[in-house]
Amino acid sequence: MKFNKIVCVDHTKLEDWAIEELQEFSEAKVKVYKESPDSEKELIERIGDAEAVIVSWKTQIPENVIKECSNLKYIGMACSLYDDESANVAVDFARKQEITVKGIFDYGDPGVIEFIISELIRLLHGFGKHQWREMPVELIDKKIGIIGLGTTGQLLAEALLPLGADLYYFSRSRKKDCEEKGVKYLELEKLLKTSEIISLHLPKNTRLLGKEEFKTFGAGKILINTSLGLPFKEGAFANWIKSEGNFGIFDGDGGASLSKDTKALDRVISYTKSAGWSAETQKRLSEKVLENLKSYFK
Repeated sequence: MKFNKIVCVDHTKLEDWAIEELQEFSEAKVKVYKESPDSEKELIERIGDAEAVIVSWKTQIPENVIKECSNLKYIGMACSLYDDESANVAVDFARKQEITVKGIFDYGDPGVIEFIISELIRLLHGFGKHQWREMPVELIDKKIGIIGLGTTGQLLAEALLPLGADLYYFSRSRKKDCEEKGVKYLELEKLLKTSEIISLHLPKNTRLLGKEEFKTFGAGKILINTSLGLPFKEGAFANWIKSEGNFGIFDGDGGASLSKDTKALDRVISYTKSAGWSAETQKRLSEKVLENLKSYFK
């Protein structure tokens, strides 16, 4: 079985071999766009009468686009689908129209873990521009709180445990298997009071930290964010980072929504590159997008 047409509506980053495999499931030639559409009108034109589309996290597919593209049967997200609320696709509405929506998981996590560990070591030992404390310190016995214990959070915990860090977590659900390994569950307020370092791993559009939470977290601390977007109020963070000894670490995804003024503040360490993007990530992404599409015909 095949779709009448498959369209990659923006730069999905699928590898060439994956596009060739997509062709096996499309009657018409697979249409591939390398740039995001400038408007919903342009997106609708790109989709046209296609039955299947592949989309990255950068392009929104809201209800009115789905209504206009009445031939749609399948939307393949070349990005994570944590929940309907944080998705760039109107998932619930699409499924009510009997359109299958599939996202991918666990494709960029190893690179994120490498980024966090390497940046922490640089900051703790003073290998870069900054040094956290007067004397270099090691990760051993540091109280580290992980907020959001999904796949990335769990991988981070597994990487930190052998280094002797004292680990805590807060998550929507308890992770008993992680607790058995020595990662202690704390409610958010207690975690913020206890931790010297926190790492945020939350779905897009999640806002968890505000003025009071940063006040509870206090001074002389480190915040790391590699989430898609800001899981906190930027103004509250900007006030917090001004306290002596506080540092913020952001990769390209975690810091993309920060204003230029906030990025320019002392002790804000930010990068333009996404920690989760690598040659291995692209390969995993391509494989998982294909697996999802193939499963539609099973």
